[in-house]
Amino acid sequence: MLRIDALQYANWSEKIFRQMRQGGLDAVHVTITYHENFRETVLNIEAWNRHFEQFPDLIFQGFTADDVTLARQTGRTAIFFGSQNPSCIEDDIGLVEVLHRLGLRFMQLSYNNQSLLATGCYEAEDPGLTRMGKGVIAEMNRVGMVVDMSHSADRSTLEAIEHSTRPIAITHANPHSWSPALRNKSDDVLRALGQSGGMLGFSLYPHHLLGKSACTLESFCEMIARTADLMGPAQIGIGSDLCQDQPDSIVEWMRTGRWTKTIDYGEGSAAAPGFPPMMDWYADNRHFGNIADGLAKTGLSSAEIAGIMGENWHRFFAESFGRASK
Repeated sequence: MLRIDALQYANWSEKIFRQMRQGGLDAVHVTITYHENFRETVLNIEAWNRHFEQFPDLIFQGFTADDVTLARQTGRTAIFFGSQNPSCIEDDIGLVEVLHRLGLRFMQLSYNNQSLLATGCYEAEDPGLTRMGKGVIAEMNRVGMVVDMSHSADRSTLEAIEHSTRPIAITHANPHSWSPALRNKSDDVLRALGQSGGMLGFSLYPHHLLGKSACTLESFCEMIARTADLMGPAQIGIGSDLCQDQPDSIVEWMRTGRWTKTIDYGEGSAAAPGFPPMMDWYADNRHFGNIADGLAKTGLSSAEIAGIMGENWHRFFAESFGRASK
C-alpha cells in the first residue's frame, strides 16, 4: 500500500528524510510558509531546492500524483509544498498561479485569524468567505491548487465546500466530537466535506487528540473507524501535523506571526507554551506503520486501511493537482 502523510512541518534534516524512508513514506505534504510574504516564501523554496540537491537519493519535489508512483518505484519520498496561510499571495490573486508553477499544491484560506479570504477558527465571529476569498478559490480551482480549511471556522469552511468547484481538503484535524479542541471539526463540517468528495487528514498533534500526549493508538484508530462511518472510508487519510525537532520559538511564530505584540498561547498555555511531547507510538516518521497495525484491529477492511494510509490521498492528488478542464 502507498503511504502518504498530508501535513508535516518538521525542522528538516537528513535525519528526518532518512526516517521518512524508514517509515516507508512515499509522499509528504510539507508546510513551507505560515505568515511569510511572497518573497519570503520564495526564500523558503530556495532552501528546499538545496535539500533536493543535497539528498536526491532520499527526496525530490512532487508536482503531480504520478510523482508518488515514481517515489515508490525509486525508493524515495515525494515532497509536495503547501502554505498554512494566504500571506504568501499578499493581496494579489495573480500570485496563486505563480506559486502553483513553483510547486505550491495546497493553501489554507486562513490560519486561526481572519484573513483577506476567510475566517480563522479563533475568531469570535465568522462572516464567511470574503469577496476576494471567493475569487481566490476560483483561481485555485482553475490552476489545480487545493483549498485547505484546516485552521478555518465552520461557516467559512462550509461556504468553501459549497463555492469550490473542486473538492477541498482539511489536511490536519480530527472530529470535535472526539476531542473538543478549538481546531477540530464539527460533524456538520465533516459530513459536508465527505459528501462533496473532499478529504480529511487525521492529525497526530497532541493538542488535537483525546487525552493529548496520553492518547492511545487504540483510541486514535477507533476514532478513525467512526469517522469512516460519518464521511465514508474513501474520504479520509493521515495528516499527522508532525513538528519534529522544531524549537519552541517556531510554535511562537506559528501562533503570533506579526499580527500581535503579545504572546498568544494558542492551544498551549502560559505553563506549557511550547510544543507538546509526542506519543511513544508516534514520535517520528518511522512509526507511520503503527497506524495501519492499529486500524487492523478496528474492523476496517484491508482495502479501507490501504486507502487511509495513502491510496485515498493519491487519488485526491490525481483529481486535484491538474488544471481544471474547460
